[in-house]
Amino acid sequence: MSCVMAPPAALLKANDAMLNGDGAKRGSRGPLTVEELNPNVTEMEYAVRGKIVQRAEQHVAALDAGESRPFPDVVMCNIGNPQAVGQPPLTFIRQLFALCTCPDLLNNPSALEAFPDDVVARAKSFLDSCSGTGAYSTSKGIPAIRKKIAAFIQARDGTSCPEVDPELLFLTNGASEGVKTMLSLIIRDKSDGVLIPVPQYPLYSASLTLLGGAEVPYYLDEDAGWALAIPELERAVADAKERGVTPRAIAVINPGNPTGAVLAEDNMREVVRFCAEHELVLMADEVYQENVYVEHKPFVSFKKIVAEMSDVGKVQLASFHSTSKGVLGECGARGGFLELYNFHDAVVEQVYKMASVNLCSNIVGQIATSVLVERPVKGDASYELWQKEYDDVFNSLKRKAKKLVKALNTFEGVSCNEAEGALYCFPRLTLPQKALDAADEKDMKPDVFYCMELLDNTGVCVVPGSGFHQYPGTLHFRTTFLPPEDKIDAVIERMSTFHRDFMAKYSDESSSKST
Repeated sequence: MSCVMAPPAALLKANDAMLNGDGAKRGSRGPLTVEELNPNVTEMEYAVRGKIVQRAEQHVAALDAGESRPFPDVVMCNIGNPQAVGQPPLTFIRQLFALCTCPDLLNNPSALEAFPDDVVARAKSFLDSCSGTGAYSTSKGIPAIRKKIAAFIQARDGTSCPEVDPELLFLTNGASEGVKTMLSLIIRDKSDGVLIPVPQYPLYSASLTLLGGAEVPYYLDEDAGWALAIPELERAVADAKERGVTPRAIAVINPGNPTGAVLAEDNMREVVRFCAEHELVLMADEVYQENVYVEHKPFVSFKKIVAEMSDVGKVQLASFHSTSKGVLGECGARGGFLELYNFHDAVVEQVYKMASVNLCSNIVGQIATSVLVERPVKGDASYELWQKEYDDVFNSLKRKAKKLVKALNTFEGVSCNEAEGALYCFPRLTLPQKALDAADEKDMKPDVFYCMELLDNTGVCVVPGSGFHQYPGTLHFRTTFLPPEDKIDAVIERMSTFHRDFMAKYSDESSSKST
């Protein structure tokens, strides 16, 4: 289970002293104060690392200090951080990291005996293509790795799609950097908006707040399995225009975060046609493309759909992928890439300029991305171990997804759609009126109150649905299904016992409000 140290008490005390000292007044010559910051920064929120997570970190610190809690450990189900909660790294990628970051091993015959031949060959090829992990690469990323990405996309989407140009690929520090880059280009002022799904991943709302742009929410239909309905998109655009907001792009997360829903191909074609009609940039967040657990909805990329629908016009597409999710789960490597499609050369140049300001994405992340797009194949020395480890992780995720959804649907007042993909469940809560009143007394949103109580009583850290936005009048929370299989049953038991006690404590048979 994840154990993250809280900031030392002395540091917090010193920070408070500084903020409350002589320099706290606006316009003083003392330390910078919150009142003097960019208001977009102070208004920005990021729920998956919010107050409940901070409380979880306090519990971790207390347990580490020997203090008593009503639980043995803290289970961080708040974020898709697989290796933090026990998912093992795949051997091949770590062996490659070792040789690439310590190239002297390649000159040590006894050390090389520990590495399969294909890992050694891959490491030598990498080092021949650049100046190693301690040097900057070109701003778009190492050319040899961008060629591997191009080949991956071509193989994924088929020969019916145009040949992928490596010059339209940018290696990024995770997918998040690519998303923020595109939003920075799209948002000019507060009158520019981006359609974002509700519920959504908080990266989008936080980035729009920081950039001073407008959110244009479109609601996914929970009762229809989190479907994306075109009439709802039309409503969102009309509403934005009535507010004086110009919609410039739409973000689509497929598979969905936090919903776990996978888009059907026909639905994707409707979205592309909608983008063409409204001249919207399509931002396709596809970091969970390997995490699809249902056979009737295989992953299809928006790149493939856009390329096949040339009759509707050249829809501009920015798509994102990452090493953090899927089966690799290499969040700390911060690897990923951005692909541009149908953009003018002058726009691509501006993306390149932004990449140049950051010099380049980190090189270890670029190595991880090379493995994401080019894995061991049959006949390679590492293939059998790679495939076993890969299948073990994927099948475990699939089993845990089904197990958690099934369990949540046995909780009183809880309903949860199938997790078709991604790493999360997003169950809906119906709480008794007394629970709503108790939350109000503590000046908390009801879902925040529930999640804080869950954490304080069980050590299980989840994220309130309000942090992802949700349809008015509904309550949810997001939880990962990442804890190891030998521990997931215990986590479910903690949640089940808490929920039963919570509902009994706040039950009001004479008055119950569905929210």
